[in-house]
Amino acid sequence: MIRRIARAPWELLKRAFGWLVLFELRNKVLLAPSAVSLRRFETAEAARLAAVPIPAALVATVIATHRRPDALRAAVRSALAQTVRDQIVIVVDDGAGLPELPDDPRLFAVSLAHNTGVAGLVRNVGIRLTRSRYVAFLDDDNLWEPDHLEQALAVLEAPQGPDGVYTALRRVLPDGTERDILSVPFDRRRAAREAFLDTNAFVARRDRSLHFSRLRRTPEVLPREDWELVYRYSRAHDVRHVPHPTVRYLVNPASFYTTWGPAESTG
Repeated sequence: MIRRIARAPWELLKRAFGWLVLFELRNKVLLAPSAVSLRRFETAEAARLAAVPIPAALVATVIATHRRPDALRAAVRSALAQTVRDQIVIVVDDGAGLPELPDDPRLFAVSLAHNTGVAGLVRNVGIRLTRSRYVAFLDDDNLWEPDHLEQALAVLEAPQGPDGVYTALRRVLPDGTERDILSVPFDRRRAAREAFLDTNAFVARRDRSLHFSRLRRTPEVLPREDWELVYRYSRAHDVRHVPHPTVRYLVNPASFYTTWGPAESTG
């Protein structure tokens, strides 16, 4: 009984604001000190790597990677195989060194000076290297269907189109079998309580607010940087859902960039 009374204020706050919002507030308090130096490093790396300019396109796809050469090559191939040809692909390696990649004039690959272990920072460098109108994101262990960008741009480029869209995820197990399809219409209030937002499916108009959290999130830290970006972006931008599965998302507990826990899965 005493324990229930002690938890009552927390339960009221969860109902009022959503547990994900409260957890993120906690993260910002506890992890913010490390973000200052990480942002300095991000800015320095973006300036260093910008010495070789990357051309603009309609869409820039940013792929963060770290020591997954075979999976990375498959992800890159799926990005380059899009039906939308007016795009560039930017691979950003988190300081481990780049493997041999497909020879394609639309592909650009860079390495950070040293490993950070912060997925958001790695992706931010890619965002800062492009001047493309839209930015899309793909992890190095996931794949896109060929029409992923086509489906997203059909909505984004329509009259009165939104600023960002996310498609449905076809979640697959390491053996290749399908687990389920995650397809949830966008609702900001629901998103405060359910972690159905993932940037592998997200394509958004590039502006100053399109950047990932620089907090050092270990796999145990919730919510993930994907949720934080889309939720924060939706505060001042129109975000919509495309209920068409265009992403093959690997559900893999060993993945740094794509950890899904029971509390996060809504499928």
